[in-house]
Amino acid sequence: MESESLRGLLDEYAELEKQLADPAVHADQARARKLGRRYSELSPVVKTVGELETTRSELEAAKELAAEDSSFAEEVDRLGKRVSALETKLAELLLPRDPYDGSDVVMEIKSGEGGEESALFAGDLLRMYLRFAERQGWTAEILDATPSDLGGYKDVTVSVKSKGTEAEGVWACLKFEGGVHRVQRVPATESQGRIHTSAAGVLIYPEPEEIEVEIDPNDLRIDVFRSSGPGGQSVNTTDSAVRVTHLPTGIVVSCQNEKSQIQNRARAIQVLQARLQALAEEEAAAKAADARRSQVRTVDRSERVRTYNFPENRISDHRVNYKAYNLDQVLDGELSGVLEALRAADREERMAQAQAGA
Repeated sequence: MESESLRGLLDEYAELEKQLADPAVHADQARARKLGRRYSELSPVVKTVGELETTRSELEAAKELAAEDSSFAEEVDRLGKRVSALETKLAELLLPRDPYDGSDVVMEIKSGEGGEESALFAGDLLRMYLRFAERQGWTAEILDATPSDLGGYKDVTVSVKSKGTEAEGVWACLKFEGGVHRVQRVPATESQGRIHTSAAGVLIYPEPEEIEVEIDPNDLRIDVFRSSGPGGQSVNTTDSAVRVTHLPTGIVVSCQNEKSQIQNRARAIQVLQARLQALAEEEAAAKAADARRSQVRTVDRSERVRTYNFPENRISDHRVNYKAYNLDQVLDGELSGVLEALRAADREERMAQAQAGA
């Protein structure tokens, strides 16, 4: 029954079980977390293999009984369907995984077309993701923000981290959020009651535990400045905020929420590493003509991935033709419906590619 690759995964699982039972392994928290995450990845495979073997054995026994007593035919049919479902589930579990599915993320939300209304919508998106993170038991930290005059955000950068060793981490849940998010509503700035359309962009990067990208200090320009609040108001009296510019790529990262200049600098460089990692992977994918989804870099309403329609209380994801009329709940962090629709579409696409290549 078992292919050589599946046997290898079962052996790897047994070895991980041994290592995680060794107290010495847990002295190195980073290693223990890495092993624990891989163990979590393989656990569903091992469980499904066990269920499949048991169900196949039960099916064979039921067939033998049905040959002598026709009343067992219904049981044969039920177990046959169960075997088929478990085989499909195992095939899905054995699909090539995104290596960053267990990773934490850095997310950027940027206002775009629509002026102050777009900045207010960027603030709504930020609150939506913060509420979703809270529901998942994750920790979210605002690293840098440029507030707008009316309480929105021109741009904001957030770090979102999980606390455990789950195989399906923050990146697995949120990786399809990148792109242009469009809103249709009557803005707070509108006196005539007319519905306006504006947009905000979401960029999201995995934050690997082990950063592979090395940065030459000579490629960095580091500026310090005072942290600011809404309208440019200074919120402290020391130059503790840090802006790091990566000269070869022009990528700029600011961080002002840590307590000291040193902490802000370290956090900004960490975010820069994550962005350079994402950039390097995109370039590699382009060279390999990979069909991997790319995130929208310009906040253009015509390139939308999702629409939030307030008058109809409707949310629509245009990539998977998802539509629901619970926008108020979604903005309160109830994102499970649309996220599962995106992940299901991704699974179906990968299954189709695997079958086509078989």
